[in-house]
Amino acid sequence: MAQRIERAPMQTPAEKRPISDTKRAIMKTAAQLFAEKGYGSVGTAELSSATNHGKGALYHHIRSKEDLLFDIMTVYLHDLLAGAETILAQSDDPEQRIRALSLGLMQAVVQDNAEMTVCFREVHALSPEYRRAVLRLHGDYFRLWERVMNEARDTARLRAVDPDELKALLGMYFYAFLWVGPQRAGDIEALAEKFAGLVLRACRKG
Repeated sequence: MAQRIERAPMQTPAEKRPISDTKRAIMKTAAQLFAEKGYGSVGTAELSSATNHGKGALYHHIRSKEDLLFDIMTVYLHDLLAGAETILAQSDDPEQRIRALSLGLMQAVVQDNAEMTVCFREVHALSPEYRRAVLRLHGDYFRLWERVMNEARDTARLRAVDPDELKALLGMYFYAFLWVGPQRAGDIEALAEKFAGLVLRACRKG
C-alpha cells in the first residue's frame, strides 16, 4: 500500500503568520500574473522566472501553488480587517467611521488591485476548506460594517440598514476593482470621499 502523505495544516484566519518581505514580493508578482493570465494558466516555471527564484527556493517560501493563492487572497483581507478594527476603536462617530472605512477599503481596491482581482475571480480554484476560510474573512469584514451601521441606528444617527442594503453598498466598493486600478493611486482620498458620500446619503434619515 502506498504511504499516505499528510498535508501541512491549513493556515486559518485566526492563525495569521508573519509574512517576510521576500514572500510579500513573491505574492505581489504572482498576484499580477494570476490577475493577468488566470491562476490555471500560470505554471511553476513562469512563477520561478518572474520572481527570480529557483523552484526549490520558491517552494521554500510558498509551500504549494494553492497555498500561494490562498495567501494572496487572505493577507490583504487580514490587513483590511486590522485597519477596520483600529478605526472602530478610535472613534464612535458613525460618519467619521464610515469615511475612514471607505478610505481603507479604497486603498485596498487601488493598492491591492491584483490581489482583489484574484480573490474574486479565482476563489473557485481553492479547495473547499480554503474557500470557506476566505469567505469567513469576507463575512468578518461585513460584520464590522454591520456593527457600525447598527450602532449608528441605535444612537439615531442613521436609519436602519438591512443586510441586503449593506451588501449592495459594499459591493459598490469591492467590484470597483473592475474599473479602479493602480493608475488611480493619486485619487484614493477623493474616490473614498465620493463613495462615503454615497453611503451616507443612502443611510441618513429622512
